[in-house]
Amino acid sequence: MRRGEKDNPIKSNYLEECDIPLEKFRIEPFTMVVFGGAGDLSQRKLLPTIYHLFVEGELPKDFSLIGFGLTEMSDGKYRDLIKEGVKKYRGEEFNDKKWKEFQKHLYYLSSPFEKDNNYKKLREKIKKIGIPVSKGNIEIIYYMAVPPKATPIIVERLKNHGMCKEIFNTKIIVEKPFGWDRKSAVELNNILLGAFEENQIFRIDHYLAKETVQNILFFRFSNSIFEPIWNSRNIDNVQITAVESIGVGHRGKYYEQAGVVRDMVQNHILQLVALVAMEVPVGLEADYIRDEKAKIFHSIRKMNEGHIDNFTVRGQYGSGSIDGKKAIGYREEKDVDENSNTPTFIAAKLFIDNWRWAKVPFYIRTGKRLSKKITEICIQFKQPPLRLFGRTCEPLEPNVLILSIQPKERISLKFGVKYPKEYNKIYPVYMDFSYQDEFKMKPHPPYERLLIDSMKGDLTLFIRQDSIKAMWEIVDPITGRWESNPPKDFPNYRAGTWGPEESSLLMQKEGRKWITR
Repeated sequence: MRRGEKDNPIKSNYLEECDIPLEKFRIEPFTMVVFGGAGDLSQRKLLPTIYHLFVEGELPKDFSLIGFGLTEMSDGKYRDLIKEGVKKYRGEEFNDKKWKEFQKHLYYLSSPFEKDNNYKKLREKIKKIGIPVSKGNIEIIYYMAVPPKATPIIVERLKNHGMCKEIFNTKIIVEKPFGWDRKSAVELNNILLGAFEENQIFRIDHYLAKETVQNILFFRFSNSIFEPIWNSRNIDNVQITAVESIGVGHRGKYYEQAGVVRDMVQNHILQLVALVAMEVPVGLEADYIRDEKAKIFHSIRKMNEGHIDNFTVRGQYGSGSIDGKKAIGYREEKDVDENSNTPTFIAAKLFIDNWRWAKVPFYIRTGKRLSKKITEICIQFKQPPLRLFGRTCEPLEPNVLILSIQPKERISLKFGVKYPKEYNKIYPVYMDFSYQDEFKMKPHPPYERLLIDSMKGDLTLFIRQDSIKAMWEIVDPITGRWESNPPKDFPNYRAGTWGPEESSLLMQKEGRKWITR
């Protein structure tokens, strides 16, 4: 008992209850094998991020990283390659002394992914440089920084050589896309689950590691003023906007196959829908949260052809200008067919068929080459049943809660106040909370947070296989309908606008409009 607590039994009991420790995770010494370790993703993001975590003291003293790739090179050449990547993408924090320490942890093996013999070399290399942890085994993290078609090949080889469960404590990190449709996602999951247990598989979605995305749960379930009104009795609609001003850039070949629905809706957008709509989990353990999200995916109404035709809008950007600079059209991008019908924009109306959200429309929109980069969740509340204030000729602004994810992470609440010196005039104002202004620090970039969590073994921000399957079941009818009925008007919006005119009409015909701050 702390000093002074003996005279206050109520306070003492409170402290005993609230001092219950949360589940602890720690990073054990590990060896990470990066398949595709010399590729673009590794040079731009993965290895520079791991270097940053090393500089910040986030990693254990004993760790090693093995790049496994097609390009032939020595350990020394690999270290030079990664050094250039760190300088280019983390140049402001490059430190020669720290680099000399960091590079001692880097190794490289060159091999085609299907060549069996080199997996034997990999296993021996791990045994040689790996540090056993307290339980006696070596902790291994396999990172799939490879094209999707390579992942099954690698997993099968790891399984055949007994490198998944038998001789190491292993985890595997898989980048999206998780399949190309429901059928391929099931096939991929069967391959993964044939080699690993579900709790060994970390499927990355970068959006889930953003501070504001994580804070949706805390905001909803720790503030009693919001949770009682978070339902169909009080909410008119929910809008989720995740748009970018950039084009497809160097990703033309990938985007030609994926399109906007597979690239954004199947993962990022539906994850945001689930976080807004889910019920209170019984605890903060990973599976409790993932259970509630899975229920939402199963509750989203499946779209028939009529709904898709009437309540989805597709688009492809043409040339235009953004911030005063000329922007080329999608069909002019590198590795894009000059007659491509690949959509770069979608707006759609969804419904969640459960008691909390019955008849509340969820509007989503996402796309490339729009007016600006912004990701926001807007909760629009219903209007009061009687108009007591303001003149009838003036529109009455509804209350809106805005959860901004980028470019700035903030939470805003819009409400009405009396305009000064006016008898009966309402004026809309915002009450704002900014993460950066309040905490005076930058949060971990999403990639860092996800890497740290995977090293710790915390699955909370990673996607479970049943949710992957359910999300594909939602979007497959859209891609199927669109691909069987090619558009006749592409490109149908100029770069630098807010997308096709039909996107605004989707809202206007129901007396609503897209909300942007």
